[in-house]
Amino acid sequence: MSTSLQISLALGGGVVLAAVVAHGAWTARKNLPKQATTKAGGAKPDNSPAQGLPPGHQASQDAELPERHEPSFDTDSGLAMLEQLATPEKKPALDILIDAIAPVTVPVPLPGEAVLAAMPGTRRVGSKPFGIEGLNLSSNEWEFPVAGQRYSAFQCGVQLANRTGALSQIEYSEFVMKSQAFTDAIGGEVEFAEMQGEVARARELDQFAGVHDAQLRFILRAVKTAWSPGYVQQCAASQGFVPGAIPGRMMLPSSESGHGPILVLGFDPQAAMAEDPDLTALHEVSLSLDVPQVLRSEKPFARMCEIAIEMATSMDGVIIDDDAIVVRPEAMEAIHADLERLYDQLDARELAAGSVLGRRLFS
Repeated sequence: MSTSLQISLALGGGVVLAAVVAHGAWTARKNLPKQATTKAGGAKPDNSPAQGLPPGHQASQDAELPERHEPSFDTDSGLAMLEQLATPEKKPALDILIDAIAPVTVPVPLPGEAVLAAMPGTRRVGSKPFGIEGLNLSSNEWEFPVAGQRYSAFQCGVQLANRTGALSQIEYSEFVMKSQAFTDAIGGEVEFAEMQGEVARARELDQFAGVHDAQLRFILRAVKTAWSPGYVQQCAASQGFVPGAIPGRMMLPSSESGHGPILVLGFDPQAAMAEDPDLTALHEVSLSLDVPQVLRSEKPFARMCEIAIEMATSMDGVIIDDDAIVVRPEAMEAIHADLERLYDQLDARELAAGSVLGRRLFS
């Protein structure tokens, strides 16, 4: 009788233990972050640190997603725009609207090789972009000097303002010295505008830019179950995002060649580089729009709202702002109305969002 009781108790304990183990396994599985799905003929997204895949490479290998070939653009560098413009195939970068310009005359046209040899080593003055252009003798157009061409005049310029602030007196003095050194090297004569006037112009432009700058961000926060990096990448890829050069960043490419991303989706870069990303939990991702950097014709804020709503719905998340306040549709409509007025004011100043000058000023 005692033996039967012991056996019964042992069996009962085994059942209880099995139930506890099963419950623990079920709970652990339930608490795992949401994973990217694997469909027939495809594979889960690559969650390795090589989120730095070649620009334009699809974030997910899902066979059902359309293949994309758009490049991704990263606009972290405030000088990237001017340096991109300062190439032979681009239009002139300097413009009196946002640059202090010093004209340089030379007694005879100079070959591009001699001009390039006299160029300063850097394209910046303090925190501001600095550039030199030559008047091409054949085309009669201003361009960054190149070998094989001849130039009859030059102009040196420094940007009056950017997101680091207005051009200072120290920076203007450095601009004068750098321009004078170049002019002396090519045997020319340079004329500078009065410092106080240019610094005052810089302050006014900086004040305008400060009032009309706008960088918007939504945060998508998980409501119940966290997300794995692969799951976020897969959901973002379905909205047209492609990997950025930085781990934890994805871009929605512009429809216009040479422009930066319309939107940027970001999450914890350490999660993107984790050894086992399937076990890495993300509780929120950000969706950002740099308004002055994106063409108005792209309707970026409308797309931002649409994507945020669709992703929040499909991922079981909620849209909040930086203060953790839920962003409701009526708030989106109010922001949209404010942005339309902002666009009009930028257009009136000839600094339209997404334009060459607009991107340079707000960089």
